[in-house]
Amino acid sequence: MAVKAPEDGYTAEPFVPERGGLPALRRAAAGCRGCPLHRDASQTVFGAGDADARVMLVGEQPGDQEDRQGRPFVGPAGKLLDRALAEAGIDPGEAYVTNAVKHFKFTRAEPGKRRIHKAPTLREMTACGPWLAAELAVVEPELIVLLGASAGKALLGSSFRVTQVRGTVLEEEIHGRRERLVPTVHPSSVLRADDRESAYAGLLSDLKVAARLLA
Repeated sequence: MAVKAPEDGYTAEPFVPERGGLPALRRAAAGCRGCPLHRDASQTVFGAGDADARVMLVGEQPGDQEDRQGRPFVGPAGKLLDRALAEAGIDPGEAYVTNAVKHFKFTRAEPGKRRIHKAPTLREMTACGPWLAAELAVVEPELIVLLGASAGKALLGSSFRVTQVRGTVLEEEIHGRRERLVPTVHPSSVLRADDRESAYAGLLSDLKVAARLLA
């Protein structure tokens, strides 16, 4: 009988250490084989920021630049997010940023060509869920900002629709903890928007809701 590979189980649970804080989590995540996405990605991109951060920002997954550099939100979307946070009154340096999925999922139009982002499935987000649960348990943020639909689905289930609840304050039980959440769009959607100025204003407006809660 063929031996099952760890990734066939679609859960990161066996890889998550029980203690050691963020440094231990980051080291362990580097060797995660909880789903097949690790096979093509360059490296695990774990969360980054202050372990005592009052706000945690959760995106979908690393992009091309994040995959190469090993840090979340270092590409164009990350730079736009930092600008919007600062304008809204949230110090980017005092936030903790992470993604629902820790490996870059992509496709290529042709071999050797640019890697094109591909949305993770709910199964892949669920597989990666134990890492996000562990980050939340360590950081214990006062507020979670959900960046886009995938982040919302990862934490609140498949029925989540960012367009219906963006800029509002939600209170939900997440991984056994009562959490306050403010959903908004992913900054990459602002970069793709036809009317970028209007899309940016919407993101900024949502982030100001979060800033008021933290004031």
